[in-house]
Amino acid sequence: MSSPLGPAFWRLYAASAASNLADGVNRVALPLLAATLTRDPVAVAALTSLAFLPWLLFALPAGAFVDRSDRKRAMAAANVVRAAALAALAATVLTGTTSLVVLYTVAFAVGVAETVYDSAARAMLPQVVRRDQLDRGNGLLTTAEEASQGFIGAPLGSVLFVLAAAAPLLTTAGGFLLAAVLVVGIAGTHRPARGEGPPTTIRRDVAEGVGWLWRHRFLRGLTLVSASTALTSSMTTGVFVLYALDTVEIGAAGYGLLLTAGGVGAVLGGLTAAPLADRIGRTATLVAGSVLAALTLGAMAFTENGVVAGVLFGAGTVGVLFWNVLTMSLRQALIPEALFGRVQGGYRTLVWGGIPLGALAGGLLADATSVPTVFAVSGAVQLVLAGVLWWLLAAHRDLVANAFAADEEPAAS
Repeated sequence: MSSPLGPAFWRLYAASAASNLADGVNRVALPLLAATLTRDPVAVAALTSLAFLPWLLFALPAGAFVDRSDRKRAMAAANVVRAAALAALAATVLTGTTSLVVLYTVAFAVGVAETVYDSAARAMLPQVVRRDQLDRGNGLLTTAEEASQGFIGAPLGSVLFVLAAAAPLLTTAGGFLLAAVLVVGIAGTHRPARGEGPPTTIRRDVAEGVGWLWRHRFLRGLTLVSASTALTSSMTTGVFVLYALDTVEIGAAGYGLLLTAGGVGAVLGGLTAAPLADRIGRTATLVAGSVLAALTLGAMAFTENGVVAGVLFGAGTVGVLFWNVLTMSLRQALIPEALFGRVQGGYRTLVWGGIPLGALAGGLLADATSVPTVFAVSGAVQLVLAGVLWWLLAAHRDLVANAFAADEEPAAS
């Protein structure tokens, strides 16, 4: 019987659920607001590009900041910033002064704060659970995140948007403030232990984290595969709202329901990733998830039925969550705790930093061909990348198998 997770984990869980509920509402509201201002695929995709551009620009310094800070306070501060930015956007909607420039600016500002929040949240989990609990902790956290974003936040955001464009923005701002209060209530301090020696600079800290990641052959390879997959997948993310509105023609409320189907798949994937990995192995689970995500994404190009699109999207998200849960646990097990924020920052710079490029590429491809073509191309490339992933995991099978052999107590003080 598995040992229980402690109260610090469950407080982190509650804060994460509240923050991701707000994020889910926001991720529906902003594209829908953009679609009321323009139907240009490039202009709509630019919103996604700007939302993820901070990961390319600031993930490394954010990781270094997290490794110098109390991680729960960093998470709270980031959520306050996100709340303020979205409240300001709601004010422009209510006064009729909003524009694409305002929307782009807010999306970028929220993205900057997200680099700090996510880096701190992922670095904090190994401080509140043991190493042998990482898969279970990540599975529960990821399930809560995806359920809050897709299963609850997505339909809530679309319904609120239909009622009033400012309503989901104000709801999101309130959700981020609630999450900030919850995370501050986690007991103890969560500043990583640093070795003896003279103070270092942010630049030196960043270089240390990036150097460690690049010298680790397996994590370097995993990062490159992840970055390629994220870039390819994000080609569809930037035009997803146009797929819902113009290809399967399900309207604003239907767009939220389509994302909800992804949320259902995310819950199933998050809950089953760790048990399935225990049963058939981590490598088999990761590769199966990657193949499933690729095939279903490509198949979405060939349907104009909203129900079929929802089933495919939900099934594909199951595979995506296998990846999210199990690769995060691998990184948490392999990266030294004192370096985690910086190494994770390097990882996110490459992985999430490619999303703005992929979103713009998807917008340009849709403008030149069609939105369904973007889905077909993305699915085909991801299928090739699944084969590369299998080769990488097979080449490092002993490292992957032994990553969780050592058991350590949580490092929080």
